[in-house]
Formats: sequence, C-alpha cells, structure tokens
Amino acid sequence: MNSIARFALSAPGILLAITVHEVAHGWTAYAFGDPTAKRAGRLTFNPLAHLDILGTIMLFLVHFGWAKPVPVDPYNLRNPKRDMIWISLAGPGANILTAFFLTRLMRLLAGIWLPDPLLYLLYFGMHINLILAFFNLLPVHPLDGEKVLVGLLPPWSAYRFAQLERYGPLILIAVLLFDQMVFPVVRGTVGLLSSNLGRWMISF
Repeated sequence: MNSIARFALSAPGILLAITVHEVAHGWTAYAFGDPTAKRAGRLTFNPLAHLDILGTIMLFLVHFGWAKPVPVDPYNLRNPKRDMIWISLAGPGANILTAFFLTRLMRLLAGIWLPDPLLYLLYFGMHINLILAFFNLLPVHPLDGEKVLVGLLPPWSAYRFAQLERYGPLILIAVLLFDQMVFPVVRGTVGLLSSNLGRWMISF
C-alpha cells in the first residue's frame, strides 16, 4: 500500500477519534449543567468544528496530537472539582469505547468479508483512538490527565500542582523532542492493549 493510500485510509480514523473525544467532553459538561460547549456549536459530530491544525498534522505525522479544546465554564457546574474529573475522563473514555466498537466490527466483518483496505481503516481507527486516549491521560497541562489529577489531589496539593501549568507546553515539547524515551512506552501499552483487545473480542 503506497503512502497516499495510507494517508487516505488514516484520515477517517483520525477525524473520528478527534470528534468523539471532544463531543464527549462537551456532552458531559452539558449534562453537569454547563451549556458553554453547546452555545459554541461544539456538540456536533462535524469534525471541522473540532480540528486544531497543528494538532491534526501531528496526529498524521507521529500519531500523537490534539484537537481544539471544548470550552468549559466551571462556574456553571454543580460541583466543579468533582465534575471536572468526569468531564476530563469523558474524552479518553469515549476513545476507548470507540476502539472497542471498531475492533468488534472488524471481528464481525472478518467472518464475512474484509478486504485489506477496510481492515487497515478499521485497525488504524482502533489504534489511533487508543493512542489519543492514553496520550491525553498524561498528567501534563493542557491534557486531560492534568485536570483529573488536580481534581483528585487535596486542595493545597492541587493548588501547588496547578502552578506548574505554565510549564505544560514546554514539557509537551520535551516529550515530542525526546520521543524515543516516552513514545515507545505509550505505543507498547497501546500495542499490548490492542493485542489483548483482539483476543478478548474473539471469545466475546
């Protein structure tokens, strides 16, 4: 398969992963009382509403990236500290559920008819959803994992940790520059989960 074909078959999985991630954030915030994302037109499955140009390019190039963050106003939430944990987890959680769905679909079609291009499209979609989920769980600002950790820490510890937010972009740049130390760990975790996921689906 040439590079153009791979690029074309990768695009649906990347757009799906970005979209379900951000819509899950927005709908969860809306369920907890914050209509900010709804008013901003972000509760839509149109991927154009969620794309961040640089983050999308990074997803295509190195399979690590980000979308345009869904706006959330904590003052609209009934319990901001607790609710922000669930809002932050919703994105990665939606990606993991999407990966399960794509793997199940892949197994079902394999028993009927599954040409190589469709197999690649489904497998890549599953893979990129898992990568986006676990990358966003890193406890580094502005990723979801940082918000989850701040919500779980005691108030004083959360305040001290939040002071590191200003260094978050620099830490992410360092992660990207020294990917040979960080990315193999994440990719290995995703590979292990993908393998176990496939075996689990066979027996499901």
